Amino acid sequence: MSLVSLFGSGRTKTPRNPIDVSEAAGVRYLHFGSEWVQGAMRVARPFALELEYTREMMLPLLFAPHDAWPARVLVIGLGAGSVTKFLHRYCPQSDITVVEIDPRMPAVAALHFRLPAEDHRLHIVIDDGARFVAESPEQWDYILIDGYDHRARANALDTTEFHRACRTRLTPEGCISLNMFGRTRGFRASAQRLTDAHEGRALILPSLDEGNAICIAAGCTPIDMPLDTLRERARQLRARTTLNLAPTLSRLEESASCRGGRLVL
Repeated sequence: MSLVSLFGSGRTKTPRNPIDVSEAAGVRYLHFGSEWVQGAMRVARPFALELEYTREMMLPLLFAPHDAWPARVLVIGLGAGSVTKFLHRYCPQSDITVVEIDPRMPAVAALHFRLPAEDHRLHIVIDDGARFVAESPEQWDYILIDGYDHRARANALDTTEFHRACRTRLTPEGCISLNMFGRTRGFRASAQRLTDAHEGRALILPSLDEGNAICIAAGCTPIDMPLDTLRERARQLRARTTLNLAPTLSRLEESASCRGGRLVL
């Protein structure tokens, strides 16, 4: 295993924790000063989603109401850039804005995790995600939220006010994917805040083996889809991107989240 430590420039807005990059068995990992994995990339497949929870965050791609969806994507939390790289490569119709609180992360993601350079479709903003959403006048089709500090705290991203602000920023056909830790003491309260902010229109996926639980919330347009349709779309998505969401659909069915063979949100 190799280990590289990268420290901040000393600017006051730069977090104090180091950023570590390790590599083992062909997989490169991101850490924030501990063994806790904050991101991963299989070196031979840099644009694939290595961690299971990042794959599950793509579930709303199966809800796509038309080929142009999502046209505008907001990613809160860059990390190793996994979801950003995937969307940039496989959703050419999407303009992607990434909000990252740590000014060191874009350089780390570019140097070690193959984050592409900014272009007419990819824009990176250094800002607090909660403040950005509260102040933004923009509307987004797809908001992905995965922002944790080196102590695995979501801070302002785990508040009812933030979730409500995200809801107001969604287009009618929009969706939110949010990463939570399903085995922490505060998980139930966090999930309830999300559900309350979206007036019950939220789906909490079963916790994964690694402890993550992905939460999906929708805009004002109802989602009511047969599982068979979702499975067919999953087959098409896998053929196009190699991303396999069939296990996620099976887990949803087993958890009784799709009563009557339909996903309703």
